[in-house]
Amino acid sequence: MTRSHHALRLLAERSITSAGLCLTDFAALEALLHRGPLTISAIQNKVLLASGSMTAAIDRLEEHGLVVRKSTSTDRRARIVQLTQEGRRVAAEYFAKHAKDLEELMSVLSAKEKRQVYASLKKLGLVAAQKLGAARQSIQESH
Repeated sequence: MTRSHHALRLLAERSITSAGLCLTDFAALEALLHRGPLTISAIQNKVLLASGSMTAAIDRLEEHGLVVRKSTSTDRRARIVQLTQEGRRVAAEYFAKHAKDLEELMSVLSAKEKRQVYASLKKLGLVAAQKLGAARQSIQESH
């Protein structure tokens, strides 16, 4: 399982970086493309990255004119990040290329095998997340 994960991760990373983005930037763009405007912390929770890494990614994307930060009407401290028109175009283009690369990789599986893999990985992921949550809670309760 570890070798399979490693090889698949490397191929997925190659798909993203060959488009000219680092993984963190791609993850932020993808979250904004599919979820709409979000706070940095919401993006961070979606892509499971540290706060500093996410802020740096948003800074890079903003420098390239792909995102803008805007104030919210409900909380003056919070800043919403949203795609610019160019950011939406770039995110959609890169995501489409990445999805195509992943589909090509998955083409060795039949439709039934794809459904089984998806269901099995989802099940494993949910159980793992639940165990991690329980472990975190146990640690917090002991302190």
